[in-house]
Amino acid sequence: MTADTVTDLFEESRPVLTGVAYRMLGRIADAEDVVQEAWLRWSSAGREDVREPRAFLVRITTRLAIDRLRHLQSRREAYVGPWLPEPVVTEFGPSVPDTAEQAVLADSVSFAVLVVLESLSPPERAVFVLREAFGFPYAEIADTLDRTEAAVRQLAGRAKRHVEEGKPRYDVDPAVRRDLTERFLSAASGGDIEQLLDLLAPDVRLVSDSGGKSKAPRRIIETADKVGRFLFAIGRDMSTDMDARIVELNGGPALVLFIDGKLDTVFQVDTEDGIIQCIYIIRNPDKLSGLPLR
Repeated sequence: MTADTVTDLFEESRPVLTGVAYRMLGRIADAEDVVQEAWLRWSSAGREDVREPRAFLVRITTRLAIDRLRHLQSRREAYVGPWLPEPVVTEFGPSVPDTAEQAVLADSVSFAVLVVLESLSPPERAVFVLREAFGFPYAEIADTLDRTEAAVRQLAGRAKRHVEEGKPRYDVDPAVRRDLTERFLSAASGGDIEQLLDLLAPDVRLVSDSGGKSKAPRRIIETADKVGRFLFAIGRDMSTDMDARIVELNGGPALVLFIDGKLDTVFQVDTEDGIIQCIYIIRNPDKLSGLPLR
C-alpha cells in the first residue's frame, strides 16, 4: 500500500470518523484531536492484515473517543451552569443524497439528542452512535468494542430506550423550525411580549450555556411567563450594532448574533405543534470561536 493510497483511504473516511467522534464527545476540537490521533496510528501501523480500512479506522476512532470521553466526564461535572454541545455547521450536501438518511443524521447531531447522550455510559454512547446514526452492523460494533454481539445488542436496546425516554419530542421539518425561529427573532427584537408568549409552550424550557465566561442564566428557566420575560429583557438590550442571521447548525436552523462583527450568541429552538418547546442559548466563547461563520 503506497503512501498516497494510505492518505486517500483515510481522507475518504474522514467525514465518518469526524461524525462519530463529534457525536461521542460534543466538541469539534476534541473530535479533531481524536481523528488526528487515529491518522497517526493508521499511518504508522502495519496494514497487511487490514481488509476493510473504513471499519478499521472507525474502530480506532471509537476506542480513542471512549477514552477521551471518560476523561472529559470528570471535567464536565465541574462545569459552570448547564452544558450544551459545541454547535457545528451541518450541511450534508451531495455526500448524503437520501432524504431519510439526512433526517437520521440531523436528529443524531441535534442538541436534544446530544444532551441526552451525556447521561449514557461511554460504551452505550458508542453503540448508539454507531448503530443509530451510522447504521453499522451489530457484529462490526461488537468487534469495535471487543464485546460479544449479544452484549452489544443489549447495550443498543438500553441506550435507545434511554434516549427515547429522555429526548423531548420536536418537529424535524426545517421549514417549520425556520418559520418559528424567524417569528421568535421578530418578537424578541421588536419588544412584543404578547407575540413572544404566543410562540412559547406553557412548559417551555430555556437552557443557556456560558461556562461561566459570559452573562447568561446558570440554571434552566421554565414556563412561558418566566422564559418570555427573560427573552423580552434581552430583546430590549439588543444593540443597533447587532447583526442577526439564520444558519444551519446541528441539523436545524439556528439564530446567530454578531456584535461588532464578532459571533456573540447562538440560539436554537425545538418546536412541536407550531410552538416552541425548548430554547438553547450558547454564549461560551470557547464553543463559538471555532464556528466557521463570519
